[in-house]
Amino acid sequence: MSNVRITPWQDGDPAPAKLLQGMQARRPNRELIGIDRVLLKSFPLATGWNELLRRVRAEFSLELQHLELIMLRVAVLNGAEFEWRVHHPVYLSAGGTQEKCNALRCHAIPPGQFDENERALLVLTDQSTRRVEVDAGVIDELKRLFGETKTVEAVATVAAYNMVSRFLVALAI
Repeated sequence: MSNVRITPWQDGDPAPAKLLQGMQARRPNRELIGIDRVLLKSFPLATGWNELLRRVRAEFSLELQHLELIMLRVAVLNGAEFEWRVHHPVYLSAGGTQEKCNALRCHAIPPGQFDENERALLVLTDQSTRRVEVDAGVIDELKRLFGETKTVEAVATVAAYNMVSRFLVALAI
């Protein structure tokens, strides 16, 4: 975190105890990471962010492997290496493969690497991240494959992790 453009919150700096506990609960070994320490510069932001991302990661019905696939692709498209490093091991532990991780780093997704469901999620991710507007046919295909609830969750995951990656990249976290 030596190049971060904002002085990160430090252990011992003031912060609401409930907020700190909530942020620590989302992290392995309860250890705050770089983004947490920058978010803590604004308690209202940190509170809302923590709650939103906790729900995306822990409460969505979309499978964890699919959520993490989206997060990794967004990280690649937006040049958010910190985000990649955080989500790469989670994706692998959720059943993703290193071969798929390598394919995610390509500008265009290579054919044959991903199943039908994964390809549909990647088309959504690429369109939404690169141009914001998503073709109606992409949404129709997601609804066919996943149903409406998981389609909404997939779109929300892309949007949420575009927010995350843009925050990370802008502040050099």
